[in-house]
Amino acid sequence: MNQTIFTHNPFPKVGIRPIIDGRRRGVRESLEDQTMAMAKAAAKLISDNLRYPDGTPVECVIADTTIGGRFEAAQCANKFAANNVGVSLSVTPCWCYGTETMDIAPTIPKAVWGFNGTERPGAVYLACMLAGYAQRGMPAYGIYGREVQNRDETTKIPADVAEKILRFAKAGLAVAMMKGKSYLSIGTSAMGIAGSFVDVNFMQDYLGIAPENMDECEILRRIEEGIYDKEEYKKALAWMKKNLKEGKDYNPPKIQKSRAEKDKDWEFIAKMAIIVRDMMAGNPKLKEMGFGEEAVGRNAIAGGFQGQRQWTDHWPNGDVAEVMCNTSFDWNGKKMPQILATENDSLNGICMLLMWLLTNKASMFADVRTYWSDAAVKRATGKGLPKDAKAGIIHLLNSGSCCLDAAGEMKEKGKSVFKNWWDVTQKDIDATLKATKWVPAGVEYFRGGG
Repeated sequence: MNQTIFTHNPFPKVGIRPIIDGRRRGVRESLEDQTMAMAKAAAKLISDNLRYPDGTPVECVIADTTIGGRFEAAQCANKFAANNVGVSLSVTPCWCYGTETMDIAPTIPKAVWGFNGTERPGAVYLACMLAGYAQRGMPAYGIYGREVQNRDETTKIPADVAEKILRFAKAGLAVAMMKGKSYLSIGTSAMGIAGSFVDVNFMQDYLGIAPENMDECEILRRIEEGIYDKEEYKKALAWMKKNLKEGKDYNPPKIQKSRAEKDKDWEFIAKMAIIVRDMMAGNPKLKEMGFGEEAVGRNAIAGGFQGQRQWTDHWPNGDVAEVMCNTSFDWNGKKMPQILATENDSLNGICMLLMWLLTNKASMFADVRTYWSDAAVKRATGKGLPKDAKAGIIHLLNSGSCCLDAAGEMKEKGKSVFKNWWDVTQKDIDATLKATKWVPAGVEYFRGGG
């Protein structure tokens, strides 16, 4: 299996904080079981329904005791810090002491679930805490059920509450997984595209991602010095020759590349695909070969390849490398997608990253080329659009990082879907490859071919 960004970066956990009214001699004691039951129910809901990008269940960490004041809040914080907790969910069925029990970790996404019951005011604590977090400049997500529940229904999480908990946990984990990782720009800006000017402040301050830059010539250096797994290269090239079917060459005959030149391009492209992946996430094989620095990669959770024009005016473009990174399979079989934006369009790359982290599925990148109304289609073809497309269709087209998952050949119950990579079957892979053609690059635009 390919090394991934998470090989050396453990997944963050969701921390559950059971908050309780700290008054002893009857009050706290009467709430202990109910409060802890809420925490355990929330943890079970999350672990049963959410998966990390590698397909394993999301892990939760529950505070050792209920939290009635600052001492227990601090003990909980220590446990969370020791267990790589990146998301915090506080749960309570009652009024508690607001700022004395709040999670004060400034960079961890937070939510508060206040139980909707009549015996004790979980809603009051919820409102108090959201106001407290807002006053102290720490965003928090409030969770409250629509319908009143009985006191003994603590382990029965209503559908609307469950949806809010899962949505928060998934979004919070996406934030936590980005922290401390990097975005790797291979090259710089492409053709004046605004999104390919990487905004360091946005990446670092808003996402917690460190922008990294490597010149495209690093690919050439690694090819020339043999800094790639030679056995994997042979495997990848053989797989590409067998499965990536060339389409028609639409270039004018006088400027078409020869068969020998195209074969040489495929050899270059196979090396490039492996090298770009290694630049982002590293490859332990390189350490065995004596390339310790290159073996660790750049800790990149996402990246982009400039390509146009300085690269593509002379060398084959990056389309195959980009597609194979973003797709849920390659020559090694099914795999975790690796986000790589075409033209180093970092803003589209971040959108792809967020989509992947929120869904665990590959992300499609495409330009919106044309909007076709029903009337326009009828004028051009003589036939109108089907009923479910009467509002019109858009034509999506781009050279670059459109994952093969978007071919529509992966099916569930007869419908085309994007699948979690661990659910992709060999039948899905074969059907997708069969439905895909790799047309030689237009050399008027891509002088280096590809």
